[in-house]
Amino acid sequence: MEKMSRVTTALSSSALTGHTMHCHLDAPANAISVCRDAAQVVVAGRSIFKIYAIEEEQFVEKLNLRVGRKPSLNLSCADVVWHQMDENLLATAATNGVVVTWNLGRPSRNKQDQLFTEHKRTVNKVCFHPSEAHVLLSGSQDGFMKCFDLRKKDSVSTFSGQSESVRDVQFSIRDYFTFASTFENGNVQLWDIRRPDRCERMFTAHNGPVFCCDWHPEDRGWLATGGRDKMVKVWDMTTQRAKEVHCVQTIASVARVKWRPECRHHLATCSMMVDHNIYVWDVRRPFVPAAMFEEHRDVTTGIAWRHPHDPSFLLSGSKDSTLCQHLFRDASQPVERANPEGLCYGLFGDLAFAAKESLVAAESGRKPCAGDRRHPIFFKRKLDPAEPFAGLASSALSVFEMEPGSGSMSWFVDTAERYALAGRPLAELCDHNSKVARELGRNQVAQTWTMLRIIYCSPGLVPTANLNHSVGKGSSCGLPLMNSFNLKDMAQGLGSETRLDRSKGDTRSDTVLLDSSATLITNEDNEETEGSDVPADYLLGDVEGEEDELYLLDPDHAHTEEPEYVLPQEAFPLRHEIVDTPPGPENLQDKADSPHVSGSEADVASLAPMDSSFSLVSVSHALYDSRLPPDFFSALVCDMLRFYAEQGDVQMAVSVLIVLGERVRKDIDEQTQEHWYASYIDLLQRFCLWNVSNQVVKLSTSRAISCLNQASTTLHVNCSHCKRPMSSRGWVCDRCHRCASMCAVCHHVVKGLFVWCQGCSHGGHLQHIMKWLEGSSHCPAGCGHLCEYS
Repeated sequence: MEKMSRVTTALSSSALTGHTMHCHLDAPANAISVCRDAAQVVVAGRSIFKIYAIEEEQFVEKLNLRVGRKPSLNLSCADVVWHQMDENLLATAATNGVVVTWNLGRPSRNKQDQLFTEHKRTVNKVCFHPSEAHVLLSGSQDGFMKCFDLRKKDSVSTFSGQSESVRDVQFSIRDYFTFASTFENGNVQLWDIRRPDRCERMFTAHNGPVFCCDWHPEDRGWLATGGRDKMVKVWDMTTQRAKEVHCVQTIASVARVKWRPECRHHLATCSMMVDHNIYVWDVRRPFVPAAMFEEHRDVTTGIAWRHPHDPSFLLSGSKDSTLCQHLFRDASQPVERANPEGLCYGLFGDLAFAAKESLVAAESGRKPCAGDRRHPIFFKRKLDPAEPFAGLASSALSVFEMEPGSGSMSWFVDTAERYALAGRPLAELCDHNSKVARELGRNQVAQTWTMLRIIYCSPGLVPTANLNHSVGKGSSCGLPLMNSFNLKDMAQGLGSETRLDRSKGDTRSDTVLLDSSATLITNEDNEETEGSDVPADYLLGDVEGEEDELYLLDPDHAHTEEPEYVLPQEAFPLRHEIVDTPPGPENLQDKADSPHVSGSEADVASLAPMDSSFSLVSVSHALYDSRLPPDFFSALVCDMLRFYAEQGDVQMAVSVLIVLGERVRKDIDEQTQEHWYASYIDLLQRFCLWNVSNQVVKLSTSRAISCLNQASTTLHVNCSHCKRPMSSRGWVCDRCHRCASMCAVCHHVVKGLFVWCQGCSHGGHLQHIMKWLEGSSHCPAGCGHLCEYS
């Protein structure tokens, strides 16, 4: 190795030149530092301590400072710093607690100058004074900071933070006597080197250890700190109390932070673990990095800007044994890949939506849809071209205000308080809950409860009122014979297939002959009956008349319009057997002179004989037979519960789950049920509905939910004799050594249900106390207290 009396080279008057490059090291690096003229960089680690020259195309090794036959722990470096006034002076922090200074001007191979062995544990950081050539500061894992005068053999001052280990120390660039120190307990302290007895200021900067800090090169009072809480914070130290002015949220613990030269709001960070990249942040835009360097394949351990007045070149060392020079213009721009669209709900239901300005401009001419009820309030302003973020993932923000009263959750509270979930027959529970939902204007929920009653309850118990059948005025005891088609006066056209309603795909065209008291009933307006479990042996098909109207074919009351009636459940039974009567020439009758039959229908034969005692009735069947078991609908009910849960109405899903019990619980997996229960209980507790929440917990069958009432519950018991708290779990008091749970009547130990008076603390077996108080109101223990059992 060549002898070097002067390692550094002069920096030309022109600006720095170069490009992104890297070189492979012999071992992982722990720290790096750049010399004053930005021509060389020193790399230090546990097994490496070398100086490299930074040339135009590559790094060139100039000097290896690890010399000697035996490896020494003094060369195992945790940190290294190059003096910015004396270009031949280096200092390293060793893992064995030794602070070593190096003089590159020495003619020998060994450049080691002085050793300071005053620290008892690993030294984490060393720092030279920016304007004083002989002052060196160190911070150690032992919690002490020491100031060394290189002209002396021992430290001149010792600073005790009265705290855990020191992770970083930095002299202020503007204040000659001030330095900052960071600690593992999250505190930051400011010291005056002239007063080692106590710190000038102390404040908690992070939630967890603070690993690094850096003074701003231009703003006198700005101090940047980084910690394990994944945050970089900028503090204004010029105020009476430290004030946080900026905060950047990263994705991993922050190991190093360095302000970018000539850029007031930019700083570079690297992480201690997980994340291998180096980020450059603009503190005014803390959510998206301004630049990102992705060259390293392992954790970055050291970063340094190449020159204090050049913001273009950044040097870094890593555990992947590489040394890199990053050119800022080659960095990736995460903001270019940022999504400019966003959607968020506010606390009171307001909706904020951000989108690209081009999309907003294109949509500005669109006419509002018929369903648009709310109009956005725009918070868009014209961008200033001078701003650093102009044109970078810019978005236009629209805010939709919630209509007054539309976000009210009073229905949720009322429903939770009024619902009945247990203690009654299933039919009554469904009827009650349906009534509650209908009164609150939730018709779909009310109809769902009604259908659940029809499915799971006996069909014979379903009252007519629940089926929403309409009955004529004054017809509470029977159905009047309206819309009766007497075949004596009917036209031949009613026998044609074109006169039958096939709009619902019903291909049945059977006709039956009934007694003249029978009626022809339409089912268009009674859709609830179709598909229910109610016996519907006579759900009648639709018959379509001229102009979709049905006329009363009574010759004495012709053309008189009567209200349409729907056949209720208690309609008349069929009196005659259904007989198919084939049409024949002898059964045909011309009715061309009928006022209700058109001329084209006069030639069509009637399907019934001329006898007036028969009427035409079309009969269809229910969609589901009433004899189907409730399990037939289990899949449909489960889908219904999932529908309500996906719509956000977890209240309905849980209520039905509790009311139906094992009828439907076995078809839904335990994890889904637990999720529904937990969500509903959380909502109830947010609305302070503690009683309802407790009821839901008690009625749930999920083990994870049922144990919620038993968690964090403590019963404090006092001895009935000495009135002192019972500390042990046994039956005997630790103080008076008497049995605490003794029955005052039988004087035996109560090992089952124990009841006691809250006034005198005496009690006993439940049955004994109840029987005693039936004859006397005084305490059975003889204390004279008037006990009362309710």
